[in-house]
Amino acid sequence: MPRLARLDAPGVLHHIIIRGIERRKIFRDDKDRDNFIDRLSDLLPATQTTCYVYPV
Repeated sequence: MPRLARLDAPGVLHHIIIRGIERRKIFRDDKDRDNFIDRLSDLLPATQTTCYVYPV
């Protein structure tokens, strides 16, 4: 049975996890990770999204 669609409404908190397939690393190196952080830091204010925690 397929899973129901996730609730996506203004003000709803989302718990997001990023993990590689078979627990592989998702970043090739520090430069790759820094690029992701830079893009995330541009995207969050542009979409008025709050990120409460991002462990580095």
